[in-house]
Amino acid sequence: MSTAPYAIVLGTAQDGGIPHTGCYKPCCERARQNPKFTRLPASLGLVDPVDQQRFIIDCTPEFPRQLELLNAYSDRSWGLSGVLLTHAHIGHYTGLIHFGREVMGTDTLPVYTMPRMADFLRHHAPWRQLVDFGHIELHELKADQSIPLSQNLTITAHLVPHRAEISETVGFTIQGKQTSAFYLPDIDDFESWDRSLEVVIEQVERAWIDGTFFDANELRGRDLSTIPHPLMSETLKRLEMSSKALRAKVHFIHLNHSNPVCQIDQAAYLQMQASGCQLAAEGDRFDL
Repeated sequence: MSTAPYAIVLGTAQDGGIPHTGCYKPCCERARQNPKFTRLPASLGLVDPVDQQRFIIDCTPEFPRQLELLNAYSDRSWGLSGVLLTHAHIGHYTGLIHFGREVMGTDTLPVYTMPRMADFLRHHAPWRQLVDFGHIELHELKADQSIPLSQNLTITAHLVPHRAEISETVGFTIQGKQTSAFYLPDIDDFESWDRSLEVVIEQVERAWIDGTFFDANELRGRDLSTIPHPLMSETLKRLEMSSKALRAKVHFIHLNHSNPVCQIDQAAYLQMQASGCQLAAEGDRFDL
């Protein structure tokens, strides 16, 4: 039995999941009728079998279901060793409510987050109650500074440009015993980032990156400038001159319910598949 640490994909959708509340179009009606088309909000589990520790990146509104999914792929008796948060949009932290006395009643569960996010949790109800009552213990991260989670897992937060109404936004480099991965569910665009997407991907063996929208036509009636994300079609075009090996590392995550790649019979899905890139899937395991 392998003792290598590993990551488990616990969700692949944008904050609202699929089916999406209030959407009654075919993209969501199909998911209501057939569970195989459902997608939980983007989240990643990290497991170190040697230390018997388990972590979750982003605590979504579907945390109870995602904890059960983590239990299916690891030993639930190891409990939960900590939570890492990318930012303060609702699909990434509101599952923290389950750690309060009304549900799990955890005792100083480590929550790793950037300073502005930590400040928000300390000073705003209902989150401050989790801190004041000792259900969670905040551990502030510094950009580009690695910290150990266990003897075989190290995490590094990298600041990225994204709507910062409440907190910073980060992606995480995850270093395991053998190799590394990168997790970035949200960013405004890759052009205004202070580092090269291609270089970041080159430095790891797996990259889960923002694939929220496929193109600018899928949310008619909404101003996409108010919810900026890199369009998947543009990311594919950007990467088309990169090596096949680099493109194979890319797994798109944080997919909006409107994204046509979620419907595998769509031309958009075939375009993505032909590129050599892939879609993240719940239950995907990546050994670190």
